[in-house]
Amino acid sequence: MTISIADPQAGGKSTSCPELPVQDLSGIVGYRIVYTYDNDRKYEMYIKNATTIDYHVHSGDVSGRVVKGQRVDLVQLDDYHYKLSWTEPTGTCVAVNYLPAKRRVHGSTFFPQWVSQDGSKIAVYQNDHLDEMQRFRAAGPTYPIEVITEFATIASFTFVGVDDENVIPVPTESASA
Repeated sequence: MTISIADPQAGGKSTSCPELPVQDLSGIVGYRIVYTYDNDRKYEMYIKNATTIDYHVHSGDVSGRVVKGQRVDLVQLDDYHYKLSWTEPTGTCVAVNYLPAKRRVHGSTFFPQWVSQDGSKIAVYQNDHLDEMQRFRAAGPTYPIEVITEFATIASFTFVGVDDENVIPVPTESASA
């Protein structure tokens, strides 16, 4: 597929863009990625399959947050460069770029105001609190949105297999409830 865009340097005439990359997601699907953002927030992300992630936040203002089965949009932007994007039940929107070969991550998170005012509300095993998250989201406030963009360094990038429910475990207190 080739797309055309108006090129202002060509007098507004359309020019062709190179073909979009083949979507080979094998370089990220099934991987467990541990990384730390520049603000010291440590994340553990498991790319369970091409449409689903599990993750655990290990440090920071939402430390203890665990999410399993989050639906995502995953694309390959270029060789060894992938982007995940999703919207959570909290109303938080996230876009994360992974560059495993460079051990680099860049994340952009768009927090509704109610989350930025009290991150402890979401520092739970989300799957056990979906109704509560939706009530918080409905109560708001949503605006102004707090946008956090930052880089992270990948500490570990390990293939662990596809669709393994044990990579990011359900927190112990939730499993016994």
